[in-house]
Amino acid sequence: MKELPVLDTRAAFCDVGSEHMHVSIAGGLPKVFGTFTSQLHELRDWLLGEGVHSIAMEATGVYWLSLYGVLEAAGLEVMMVNGRQTRNLPGRKTDMKDSQWGATLHAHGLLKAGFVPPSNIRKLQDYQRLRTDHIASAASQVQHMQKALERMNVKLHNVISSLMGVSGLAIVHAILDGERDPAKLLELCHSMIRNKKAKAVIEALRGTWEPEHLFALKQALQSWEHYQRQITECDQQIDLLLQRITFNDTQGDGIGEKPKATAVKPPSANAPQISGLHSMLIDLCQGKDLSILPGHTDYSVLQIISEVGTDLSKWPTEKHFTAWLGLAPGTSQSGKRKSNVKHSRNRVGRYFCMMARSLARSKDMALGGFYRRLAARRGGLIANIALARKLAVLFWRVMVKGTEFVEEGLAAYEAKFLEGKKRSLRRLARELGQTLSPIPVTV
Repeated sequence: MKELPVLDTRAAFCDVGSEHMHVSIAGGLPKVFGTFTSQLHELRDWLLGEGVHSIAMEATGVYWLSLYGVLEAAGLEVMMVNGRQTRNLPGRKTDMKDSQWGATLHAHGLLKAGFVPPSNIRKLQDYQRLRTDHIASAASQVQHMQKALERMNVKLHNVISSLMGVSGLAIVHAILDGERDPAKLLELCHSMIRNKKAKAVIEALRGTWEPEHLFALKQALQSWEHYQRQITECDQQIDLLLQRITFNDTQGDGIGEKPKATAVKPPSANAPQISGLHSMLIDLCQGKDLSILPGHTDYSVLQIISEVGTDLSKWPTEKHFTAWLGLAPGTSQSGKRKSNVKHSRNRVGRYFCMMARSLARSKDMALGGFYRRLAARRGGLIANIALARKLAVLFWRVMVKGTEFVEEGLAAYEAKFLEGKKRSLRRLARELGQTLSPIPVTV
C-alpha cells in the first residue's frame, strides 16, 4: 500500500488556550508560548524563522482572534479548522499531543479551512454584534418597566401598541415626575390614541403608586436610555467604518459615480440610524442592490454582510452556502444505511429564518404562497427553514452571479402550481388508460 504523502514538511498547528499556545511543526516536539502580545510576536518570529508559511488552529472561544491577527499581518496562511477534524483517539487528550496530531494532519493535507471574513468585515462584525447585544439588553429593560407598571396595576402597555413609543415614553416620564392624574397623562398621548382609546387609557392609568415600584420603573428607564445611547454610538462607528470601506473600494476600482439607488424599504424599529446607508451598501456590494430581493431590507443586508462579507465565491455553489448556514440537511451513510443529520443554524442562517417569517405573512408574493403551501403539508417550522433556504440561494446568486430577481407575484406562482397539478393529472390518466374532460363552469 502506498504511504500517505507529506504535502508540506513545514506545516504547523497551534493548540490555542487562554494562557498557553502549543505549536508543533509537522508533528515535531511542540513549543509552548504565552498569550501576551510580546509572546505572540515571539511565536510569529519563531514560525517565520522555521520557514513555516501555513499554520492551522481551532477556533477556541475568542482566544484565537489575537493570534490570528498577528499571523495574518505577517503574511502567513492561517487556517481555522473545525475541532472534529483534529479529534484524537480516546485517552490521548493533552495540549501537547493535540498540537502534534493536528500538525501531522496538516502536513498530510487532511485539514480543511473554515470561513473567516476579511479584516474590514471582522471589524464591522464586532460593531454589529455589540449593537445586537445592546438591543437585547434594552429589550430586557423594557420588560422590567412593564413589570414595575404591572406591580402598580398600571395597564398602559396593554392599551397602547408600544410602551417605548412617543406617547408611552411621555407618560412614563410624567409619572416619574410626579403626575398621577389619568386625564392629564392622557393629554400627553398622540391624537389618534386620545380619539380612539381615551376611556381605556384613563382606566389603565389608575394604579397604586408604591415608591419601591416607582424606583424600579425609574432605574429601568434610565438603563433603557443608557442602552439607546450605546446603540447610537455603535451606529456612528458603523457609519465611519462603512464610509472608509466604501471609499477604499471605490478608489481601488476606479469607480467615480455611484450606482443609482432604488426606492428604500421602510426601516424596522431596531434598524441603525445611518444617513445614506442604502447607497453605502450598494457601493460595498459592487453596485448590487440586494434590497430588490423579497424580505431584504438595508438592516438585514447589513447584518448578513457583517458576517459573510461580500465575496461569496468562497462557497463554490449555492448548496455549499446553504449547507454552511445550516439550512440544508446533512447525510450520514454507513453501508446501505442512510440517514439525515440535523445541522444547527449559525447566526446568518437565523437571520434568513427571521426574514422568512416576515415573508410568511405576505399576501401578494410568490414566496409567501410557497410558505403557506408547504406549511399546510409539513408544518410551519419546516416551511420556515425551506423559505429561508430560498432566500439564501437568491442572496448567493445575486452576490456571485449578479442574477436579477423579479417578484412574479402570488398569482403567477399559483398559476404555475396549478399547471403542475394538471400535468400530473394528465400523466395519471394516460397510465390508467383514461381521458380527462373539463367541466364547464356555470355562472
